[in-house]
Amino acid sequence: MATVILVIHLMVAAAMVGVVLMQKSEGGALGIGGSGGGGGGGFLTGRGQANLLTRVTAGLAAAFFATSIALTVLGQRTQSDESIFDKSAKPAATEKAVTPDKAAPASPTEEPSGGILDKLK
Repeated sequence: MATVILVIHLMVAAAMVGVVLMQKSEGGALGIGGSGGGGGGGFLTGRGQANLLTRVTAGLAAAFFATSIALTVLGQRTQSDESIFDKSAKPAATEKAVTPDKAAPASPTEEPSGGILDKLK
């Protein structure tokens, strides 16, 4: 499920970048007067283009936020409460119980140390 939402999220993000790049510049920072360097011969002109692109951008932004929230909720549900350090210590404890080695405790009261630093020695 998360993979499907992630693919949709990436497609929406790419579409939103494309739609924003198609919009007409208002500033004219490059000295081209905000018309893109060409005449008025685009596939949409004037007010119609502004309304359509604005609405498409708003729709894509809403879809982007929705998929972002959905991915966050799915990620929180599948996340475990254990730490990485807890996960790495568990296999060491089960290995010692199954196959005794030289590092076994000398007395029953002494606890085996299964920490990460002990594994690095």
